[in-house]
Amino acid sequence: MDRLYLAGPTRLRLAAQERVDWHDHAEHQLAYPGSGVLRVTTALGSWVVPPLRAVWLPAELPHAHRAYGPTQMHSLWFGAHDDPFGARTPTVVAVSDLLREIIRALTDPAVREADRADLTRVLLRGLRPVAAPSLHLPQPTDDRLAGITEALRRDPADPRTLAELGATVGAGERTLSRLFRAETGMTFPQWRAQLRLHHGMALLATGEQVTTVALTCGYSTPSSFTAAFHAAFGVTPTRYARDSRPS
Repeated sequence: MDRLYLAGPTRLRLAAQERVDWHDHAEHQLAYPGSGVLRVTTALGSWVVPPLRAVWLPAELPHAHRAYGPTQMHSLWFGAHDDPFGARTPTVVAVSDLLREIIRALTDPAVREADRADLTRVLLRGLRPVAAPSLHLPQPTDDRLAGITEALRRDPADPRTLAELGATVGAGERTLSRLFRAETGMTFPQWRAQLRLHHGMALLATGEQVTTVALTCGYSTPSSFTAAFHAAFGVTPTRYARDSRPS
């Protein structure tokens, strides 16, 4: 794993499906997708960062990125004394219109250095964590669960029951149900539903139609996918797809 050392704020253009491999930073990082959708993965699971959200990554936390759709990732770096959260896991934050413009300004090399300190202070005061459990997909560590979750990641529409999946890893349904709740805080149906929604977000960001996304993710109808998506994220798939496109 690499440690990246960066001289200052950056704007990184990522192509659809492009990855930034595992690394960490000596500094805290605020990552904001100005367009597109970003997935941040750590050993604890993955966080999907959609429009109007950013993610705070603590210093020295190993992580990787993946872009869904053409994505412009804005990154800002902060020292240990500039940590508003004190968490050891990623924190999703809301990005208001004001914070969006500040982030854009701070990653613009044309902005004067004399203005950066003031903008940074306003930014740090304005960062607010959002309760976003639907944006986080926990990753279990048990080898049997990991085998099941990997199979479902390859094919989120896989219709097999937990008992049927358990037969492939040599474990019973009751044991796996208990492990799922203990390791992820979710039941197996909840985890699978979250995975399907995350996969749907990724496909929508690449321009796939809602009907195609719904069927690919295992939903019987586009309307059932739309209802589940809206309940989880507060927007319809169509609105989300529009907001994810480059402006």
